[in-house]
Amino acid sequence: MLQLHSCSCRGAFTAKSFRTSPAFFSARGRNLKSPLGVGRTIRGCCGFDGDLYSDGEQEPVLVNRTNYAGVRLEETVDTGSGKLRLDSWISSRINGISRARVQSSIRAGLVHVNGRAVHKVSFNVKTGDKINCTISELQQLRAEPEHMELDIVYEDEHLLVINKPAHMVVHPAPGNASGTLVNGILHHCNLPNVEIPNKEALSEAEDSDDDFDIYSICSSSSEGLLPHSSTCGASVRPGIVHRLDKGTSGLLVVAKDEHSHKHLSEQFKLRTIKRVYVSLTIGVPSPTAGRVEVPVGRDPNNRIRMTAVAGSINSRKARYAASRYKVSEILAKGACALLEWKLETGRTHQIRAHSKYLGVPLLGDEVYGGTKSMALSLLQPRTPTSLRGKIVQMVSQLDRPCLHALTLGFRHPHTGDQLHFTCQPPADFKEILSQLQTIGCERLSSFS
Repeated sequence: MLQLHSCSCRGAFTAKSFRTSPAFFSARGRNLKSPLGVGRTIRGCCGFDGDLYSDGEQEPVLVNRTNYAGVRLEETVDTGSGKLRLDSWISSRINGISRARVQSSIRAGLVHVNGRAVHKVSFNVKTGDKINCTISELQQLRAEPEHMELDIVYEDEHLLVINKPAHMVVHPAPGNASGTLVNGILHHCNLPNVEIPNKEALSEAEDSDDDFDIYSICSSSSEGLLPHSSTCGASVRPGIVHRLDKGTSGLLVVAKDEHSHKHLSEQFKLRTIKRVYVSLTIGVPSPTAGRVEVPVGRDPNNRIRMTAVAGSINSRKARYAASRYKVSEILAKGACALLEWKLETGRTHQIRAHSKYLGVPLLGDEVYGGTKSMALSLLQPRTPTSLRGKIVQMVSQLDRPCLHALTLGFRHPHTGDQLHFTCQPPADFKEILSQLQTIGCERLSSFS
């Protein structure tokens, strides 16, 4: 049986309060590619310039880009069916670019339809319209220290372990410039304001999940969170080592110096970090324990969603991903289940994508099929009449996937001591778990 108990840690340290010198968090943008499409002209200030056709006169060019600034699209619309929003159409023609980035370019007056500037992102285009678009420069994102209550499970002069609440974004991104974990850490550690080069990386505003590969320490101050203060030491660069999805609660480790960041990142890379998550799923997976080894890549039909892609792990659009799962409780007479997950890799939305692949999406995960209607269709026939009203109300109020980072274990980057932390799920998770247990509960064994 899975034991859910209060936050705890095992190790040689006693948690104390420390402060660190001014420093910055760093992030590496994704290695983006721009497949250039059919019957159009796309020009960029660096990397490509040419007319591309579908008849083989010139092969499409793939160019690595971390910044789409200055890219120009000149094309005649051929929607094939009726009207389409201008921002959606442009986003579909420049692979990998975010719609928010396109919308910024439209509002800046950099998009012309039939020779006239259009500032309305929802403007409808139709077949035959001639589009001329230039992608705008990225604007710096400024992160300022903000006082907030951080649930610090452990802290020393080298690192922090934080119990992140659901709905808190880890780092600033377009649409989430304040109220993030980074803002709180800047205040907690007495760090200055910082500016973040706004690269085309997956945004926490887009509900991005735990993915340690996204973050790395930069060798110079030309990237990452750039402090306004010149007192920042070149060797002192604390940062986010991994991240949790906005809707995911639970344990997160933050490095305070470059040495700690490097060594913790290496542990993630070598897969020696112990991470256990718990989730509530709609339905019960069969078998009740197993290992999912299915690559995860971006869903071509929805850029904020990932998908488990069966096939070659060498695919350009999918990355190797492996998760172990085990059902610890069958709930509500089989309508739901409490699962434990052990991650071998940390791909974006990995648990959510693998859970959907198993046919049991996370309860409350509307993006990945864990809809309220699906949950209620299984729960209502199994729920006693006296409890149905409460179950309907509870499911209707779900506003996040039921996923929690329960356990985090790693070797301390400076002392070498093994640290282990466990923190129970928050009240919303425990409340719905309790209600499901009331309908019915069959306990199985959990991970040892």
